[in-house]
This record gives sequence, C-alpha cells and structure tokens, in this order.
Amino acid sequence: MHHDTLYSIGELARRTGLTVKTIRFYSDRGIVAPTDRSPAGYRLYNMDAAARLDLVRTLRELGLDLPTIRKVLDRELSFPEVAAAHAEALAVQISTLRLRRAVLTAVAKRGSTPEETDLMHKLAQLSEDERRRLIGGFLDAVFGGPDAAPAFAGVMRSLTPELPDNPDAEQVQAWVELAELSKDPDFRASVRRTAEDHAAEQARSDTTGPRRDIAAIVRDQAGPALAAGIDPASPQADPIVAALTDHYAHLLGLPADIELHRRLATRLESVNDPGRERYLQLLALVNGWPAPESLAPVCEWSVQALRFRTQR
Repeated sequence: MHHDTLYSIGELARRTGLTVKTIRFYSDRGIVAPTDRSPAGYRLYNMDAAARLDLVRTLRELGLDLPTIRKVLDRELSFPEVAAAHAEALAVQISTLRLRRAVLTAVAKRGSTPEETDLMHKLAQLSEDERRRLIGGFLDAVFGGPDAAPAFAGVMRSLTPELPDNPDAEQVQAWVELAELSKDPDFRASVRRTAEDHAAEQARSDTTGPRRDIAAIVRDQAGPALAAGIDPASPQADPIVAALTDHYAHLLGLPADIELHRRLATRLESVNDPGRERYLQLLALVNGWPAPESLAPVCEWSVQALRFRTQR
C-alpha cells in the first residue's frame, strides 16, 4: 500500500489493534486528527495517523496522560525529558507500592487489629525527615540536654535506624515496633537512667582515651565462664567476680567491698533491660546489620554471682 492511501476508521482499527471507539476518542481530542473525509463525511486516515496511534498506545501503556502525549506528539515537549520525569514518578509509585505490600505482609504475619494496622500504615509512610525527627526526639530525650556527654554523639548515630527505600516486610514491621518502643515513656526513662549511669562512670574514671562500657567488660569476663558451664555460686566463679569488681572499683575509684558488689549488680540489672536489647535487635533488622549478640545471659550470670556473694 502507498503512503498516501487513506483508511476508514474501521480499517485503521484493524491495522492498529485499537477499537473504533478509542480511535474516535483520540480523534475528537485532536491527538490523531483525520487526514480527510469521505464524500459521505466519514473520517479517513493515512499511514502517518496509524504510526501516530501506535506511538500514542505505547505512551499510554507507559502511563503518560493525554495532555502530555499531545505535547510530545506536537513537539512542544522533549520526549527524553518527559520520559525522565515519568520514570522518576514511577520510581516513587513503585516505592510506595512496595511499602504498602510490606505493611500488608507484616499485618498478615502479626495478626494486627484495624487500629494497629492504621498506626503501622501511618508510621511506615512517614518521610525520611519525619522518621528522623521521631527517632531524634527519642535520642535527644535519652542522651540530649545541656549537660549531655560529648561521647553520646557517636552513640546517638549508632542507634539511629535508616529504613531503606525498598524495605521488606520484616524491616517495616521492625521499624514500626521500634517507633512504638521509642515513644514508650517507661522505656525512655530506663534508657535515660542507663545513659546517666554510664556518663557518671566515665566522668569518675581517670583513664584517658576511649573507655569500654561495663557491659563489654562483663561479656569478656563472664562469657567464658558461662560457656564453660561454671555455676555462678561456685568457687570457680570467684576469680571472675573478683576481676569484675576490681575493674569496676578502679573505674569508680572505690574499694572493691560488698557495697560495690551490690552497686555493680544493680548496674548490670539496669543494663540487662529487655527493651534495650529489643531496640538493638530491631535496629539491626531495619539497618540490615548482623543480629547483635545478646548480653542477657552474661548479665544474668554476673548478677547471680554478685548477689550470691553479698548474701554470705
């Protein structure tokens, strides 16, 4: 067939695979205007119209709206620019859909009530800035204030969750639980007390340079004893308890007496907060970090060993 061959709207529909109704709609909108009219007044189209319709169908399948398509066809807009803008918009939509899917999957696994689902959806839809403000409020309440220790700046950064652009259901559920936990006043107060205790210990220490947290010392000292199955009340535990109390006594500049045993036991009970451990677990899930080692077993072993020796 020749380039100047004209087709009726029915013939054009057969050539393009579009319906007569669709072609008439595009024609009425001026997107694909008829080339001519038959003596009876019917619309006629040439091959350029067929090619234009093919392009319209492609652009519609890519999600472009009709006003934008018309501008592209009339060369009022650069198609590469339109494609780039549309690709960016689609990326946002895809991210939103993935987040909704993750929320629904988390709801299905969690067995949430409608109220919990609503909260989960709202928390998951927070922007990155909104998420930072929410967690920032928690971290400021725990570590902030005019008398905040300078060392806490690094701690705050290490405790900040960063939900990825395309989180899976487990990360969304972890983020929601973490956000809920961060707003719990009892949890905030507990972490604040632990932070204040740590700051006070660091302030009393005359050691220069980085100072290890008491929980890390307990892990290193009591971990091998726990792994070896040593009873915290047995004589074999005496050297471990002595090492712990000596370290704590040196840290505080106090004698390693019974009162210090009690003080260290109370301190470790504060460190061994289930909420704190859960926060760290959730933080690792959200940030894609390896699961943190639980300090609960070594803290419990050490507290038992210390309490036993204060009762003799």
